[in-house]
Amino acid sequence: MTQTSRARKFGLAVAQMGPVHLADSRQAVVKRLVEMLREAAARQATFVVFPELALTTFFPRYWMTEEEAVERYFERAMPNADVQPLFDAARELGVGFYLGYAELTADGRRFNTAVLVDRAAKVVGKYRKVHLPGHDDHKPDAPFQHLEKKFFEVGNLGFPVWNTQDINVGMCICNDRRWPETWRSMSLQSAELIVLGYNTPSWNIHWTEPVHLRTFHHEIVLQASAYQNAVWIGAAAKCGSEDGFHMIGSSMIVAPSGEIVARASGEEDEVITAQIDLDLGTTFRQHVFNFAKHRSPDQYRLIVERTGAGEPLPLPPEARG
Repeated sequence: MTQTSRARKFGLAVAQMGPVHLADSRQAVVKRLVEMLREAAARQATFVVFPELALTTFFPRYWMTEEEAVERYFERAMPNADVQPLFDAARELGVGFYLGYAELTADGRRFNTAVLVDRAAKVVGKYRKVHLPGHDDHKPDAPFQHLEKKFFEVGNLGFPVWNTQDINVGMCICNDRRWPETWRSMSLQSAELIVLGYNTPSWNIHWTEPVHLRTFHHEIVLQASAYQNAVWIGAAAKCGSEDGFHMIGSSMIVAPSGEIVARASGEEDEVITAQIDLDLGTTFRQHVFNFAKHRSPDQYRLIVERTGAGEPLPLPPEARG
């Protein structure tokens, strides 16, 4: 890896989860999370990334009413009695974490959410998924559903960055990673580490896509996004075959150089760790991706003025052949 200062080391862990089946209780799932938290702490990690919707199976694959989903899969508070053992272990060990779950607000709104928890087990940040994939109608001919647009609202908190453990940390969730605006929004706030969880099906129900591309695209967006935004990335999968429905693994830690420095080897519960050098990101931000020196926001207005692709803009006279 590129050589740089080693003054700012940070013990980062990514806790990949194997399948969570329909029959698995939250208590059993949380026990697995606590075991991985303890393993990460034993390996000198002070922060752990858990997956998206970590407490249950990936329920948007099943057609049901919103009321059924709320009753079975959503959390009304975080922490709650089922999840409290994870918070207690984090406080005991002095380890912070990122955790994804289905959030039901006090006024009945539903979000695909992640929280940022510090080493004292205090929730210091919340992110709600912005880029919801899939559909909201029933597709009976599909091998499974992808109903995030049915069960969740688009996140309404933007892409904040928090300072915790003396590091600027940003969060996103799953499909957010495919959108360059996600990363740039946080890197413009001096994010040093961006963490995410994901549940990515191995099959695309919308068109015939070779299975290997699901993992390839996952890898390439993380590597390119880490490099182009001078950030470290920790990405945690929930993966394997949940009641016959397979999801990709490939949880990883990626450096600001774009290099994969740690990667899960299978599709079961697995902890990967790295002592990441935060000064490596500083080096890239000061040179090739020095935003203040090289960006020209006045030339990028189309990015926020348009949602979908439209006609080419009129050419200024100087640009005409």
